[in-house]
Amino acid sequence: METIRVLLVDDEVEFLDTLLKRMRKRQVEVAGVYSAEEALRYLESSPVDVVVLDVKMPGMDGIDALKAIKERHPLVEVIMLTGHANVEVAIQGMELGAFDYLMKPMDIDELLYKVQDACKKKRLHEKRMLKRKGVKVESDNGGV
Repeated sequence: METIRVLLVDDEVEFLDTLLKRMRKRQVEVAGVYSAEEALRYLESSPVDVVVLDVKMPGMDGIDALKAIKERHPLVEVIMLTGHANVEVAIQGMELGAFDYLMKPMDIDELLYKVQDACKKKRLHEKRMLKRKGVKVESDNGGV
């Protein structure tokens, strides 16, 4: 399987550090930042497939960050994290283009499955765009 590049965005230092360790243990190429502003700067220089984004952060919140990510990097998939049982905000995120959302604390394997699904969706979009441009794209069936 291709490497999935993930950016974790959460202002809770211990939570983020733990999540980074747990994702790395599962062989995920992952980086972490502590604010939406840092995430936007990171994305300018480092391509990622999926952003896992906390909804409630000081400064720019997750919804505003989602809008900015989708505007600047439309193919990047975003999974919203909410720890405040704020399902309305998570649903608003989905309406604004988030791939999915999870409630904190979440099961690491559930997060991993969502990240993998989000990455598959991104890669499909990339292939469709290349095909529209007339670029020959490898099929997913192992070259058979």
